[in-house]
Amino acid sequence: MEQLLHLDKELFVFLNGLGSESFDGFWKIITKQLHWAPFFLGVFYLLQKKVGWRNFGIIILFLALLITFTDQITNLFKYSFQRLRPCNDSDVNQIARIVESRKSFSFFSGHAANSMASTMFIFLIIRRYYNYSFLLFLFPLIFAYSRIYLGLHFPLDILSGYVFGMLTGLFFYKLYEGFMKKYPKYSIDL
Repeated sequence: MEQLLHLDKELFVFLNGLGSESFDGFWKIITKQLHWAPFFLGVFYLLQKKVGWRNFGIIILFLALLITFTDQITNLFKYSFQRLRPCNDSDVNQIARIVESRKSFSFFSGHAANSMASTMFIFLIIRRYYNYSFLLFLFPLIFAYSRIYLGLHFPLDILSGYVFGMLTGLFFYKLYEGFMKKYPKYSIDL
């Protein structure tokens, strides 16, 4: 385990070191959820066009439950493991580019978990309507990389968040699918 954590820190220093001061502002924008609002609105528009308002409302309800669940489990993990963020870890914060700092714990990344969970959930619904729906996965990749760039998460935090997010997104999709089969009056073609 110690060897894995050492490799994780080395990979962090490498990936974080790819940044430069001239791009710091860009990555600070990327890491804020609010700045992604036009992207979310675009996806919601495309989704609502295909499923109708009633089903769209149900999807939003499941998405809200998904994000709440993912966020709470992420916090449980963070306070259980209490892994320091790179910006607070003396092994790396002297040699890395620390652009932003936070006092909270690092393992695993809530940005990675929430973005991957919501993307997986939406992808599983929207994939039957749009050929290039797999491009939605660019969102969690770019969004979560910003956390490494800024010095807020190690790669293992991001990867663990991705895995948890994928599983959570799949689980909530199965719950959604079960709900739609149980209440067919709300259903579209699943």
